[in-house]
Amino acid sequence: MKLLDANILLYAYDSSSAHHDACRKWLEGALNDDEPVGLAWETSFAFIRISTNPRAVRTPITTENACAIIGTLLERPTVLIVEPGDHFWSTFQQIARAARISGPRVTDAVLAAMAVEQGATLCSTDRDFRRFEGLTVVDPTEPS
Repeated sequence: MKLLDANILLYAYDSSSAHHDACRKWLEGALNDDEPVGLAWETSFAFIRISTNPRAVRTPITTENACAIIGTLLERPTVLIVEPGDHFWSTFQQIARAARISGPRVTDAVLAAMAVEQGATLCSTDRDFRRFEGLTVVDPTEPS
């Protein structure tokens, strides 16, 4: 399973982004593949929060449009909601401790722990995820 970080969605839907073409093409390919695409609620809400914020993006969209984008993704047969499982808490603590995270990186550790627990590949352009032990990361903006 490919677990999406919010930045993949943000770049895929923001045509003014330098990463737009790469992320849009990658996301379209992932959504049309047989491998499941995981979407955590944290990712969905981060996309809605950031894509509607005029301080965060050059051309913000309405909350209605951001919710419609997430809704359309959730209707796809290969898209799954990923939530913490039975081993999430211990996985999170181990990852957070090993990476010595604090503050804003806690949210990254949550997504990383979900990916590790689920055996998923985290898909993100954020290099900070590489600090988490046991996490496989794919960056659609980097050459394969």
